[in-house]
Parts: sequence; structure tokens; C-alpha cells
Amino acid sequence: MEHTLRLAQQADADALLSRSPLAALTGMLLDQQVPMEWAFTGPYTIAQRLGRDDLDAHEIAAYDPEEFAALCAAKPAVHRYPAAMAKRVQELCRHLTEHYDGDAAAVWQDVPTGQELLRRLNDLPGFGRQKAQIFLALLGKRLGVRPEGWREAAGPYGEEGSHRSVADITGPDSLHQVRAYKQEAKRAAKLKKS
Repeated sequence: MEHTLRLAQQADADALLSRSPLAALTGMLLDQQVPMEWAFTGPYTIAQRLGRDDLDAHEIAAYDPEEFAALCAAKPAVHRYPAAMAKRVQELCRHLTEHYDGDAAAVWQDVPTGQELLRRLNDLPGFGRQKAQIFLALLGKRLGVRPEGWREAAGPYGEEGSHRSVADITGPDSLHQVRAYKQEAKRAAKLKKS
């Protein structure tokens, strides 16, 4: 990956996300029920605790589950639910090891269409349709991975000029725009309920 992601809003963590497909996938996996910056700093925290400059799917998949959960739970924790997310990270790494020989980029390299890429992402443990569409949009908008029909497969997250998700974040200003969009969406949903 030659592009720079600014999702963790921390230079070292963003550098890892930018150069490591597995770190980017792991950050997306962790991006739920915690602030985005915390989620996308998680891969860097894991790599540091493993004594590595990068993440290795084979190593994480083979790690003792209790020890990996403890590694993720050490202060500051990788996630609000460190044990559950440690399990999910290992499941993701096992899937990548079994289906892509541990190479996270192989999920999207040489994929012919956006729909096929969406299917592959949706097959990843911990990735439902929405998370898969957001990551597909991130690949297209920020990392130059643009198979035919990628915007359509990404749904509303693929729209040009939108500020809906991590796919639209390029720095602090766009982060604020995405946060404002999400807050407005939550407010509208609450109003609709009442």
C-alpha cells in the first residue's frame, strides 16, 4: 500500500495501517463500540506488544488464545471488550491463513469486480455486510483498489464526496465531518422511533 491512512490520528499507528493490509483489516474489525481512533490504534498496540513492526497472520492465529486475550487486555486495552475482540482477531487471522496463506492483501489483489470483493470481505470473520462495504469503500477511496463496480458494491459508502465512514477520513477535518454525520444519523433514528 503506497497511500497514507489517517484513521488512528497517531503517526506510528497510521504508518502501520498504511503499509500493512493485515493491520488495516484488523483496525476495521476492531471498529465497533469504541471511538474510531482507539480501534485503528489497536493493530499498532498489538504489534508493539508482540515486539514486531508489523502483524503476522500466522503468528496471531497460532498464539495461545488466553495469552493473546491477556495481551489485548493489558492497559491500555486494545478494545472495550478485549477478550471478545482478541478472539475475533485470531479468527480473522486463522481465516486469512487458511484461505489466503496469511496474506491479507490477497483478499483484494486481482479481484475482478466490486461484487466479488464485497463477497470476499463479507466472508471474513467479524465482517458483516456494512463493515465489508465500508472497508471496500476504504480500499477504493484511500488505497486505490478499484475493481469494476467497486463504488456500487460499497453502497452509500462508495459515494464520491460523502462523509459517512472511515473511508472518508483524510485527517482531523474530515474526521469531524464523519462524526457530525454519524451524530445526525443517530439523532434522526431516535426521532423516527419516537
